[in-house]
Amino acid sequence: MHSVLFVCTANICRSPMAEGLLRARLGEAAQDWRIESAGTWAIDGEQAAPRAIKVLQVRGIDLSEHRSRIVNPAILSQARLVLVMEKGHKEALQVEFPRFASKIFLLSEMVGEINEIKDPMGRSAADFERTALELEDIFERGLGVIAELSEEYAG
Repeated sequence: MHSVLFVCTANICRSPMAEGLLRARLGEAAQDWRIESAGTWAIDGEQAAPRAIKVLQVRGIDLSEHRSRIVNPAILSQARLVLVMEKGHKEALQVEFPRFASKIFLLSEMVGEINEIKDPMGRSAADFERTALELEDIFERGLGVIAELSEEYAG
């Protein structure tokens, strides 16, 4: 089984969007994957941002049941691959949880780049759309790498 954890800051925009978009991209194959999300500074139980819900709703993806949660050792131990949105997320998790450092990557590294996925929170609907398009592009180009690493790295 593949296992991926997406991490952003509050777990209400980027990481739940990534979770939903990857599930949609995989289609029926998503049944063979564990796909989750969490945040470095999340408040447990928050709903996804309304604009994140709307941007994915247009794509036929329902984020209405999403509830945020803060990343912790138990969540990290269950994931074979941890994909973060910003360099600061990667550095913070690797310092705070060194045992899991080898399986933590920037999401953009899955397509051979070192770019951050900017937080659209508090920004326009167009910014949320750009974030969704950026995530979709990474999944289009990097799904093979994600699949390979989500099996290879054992927690």
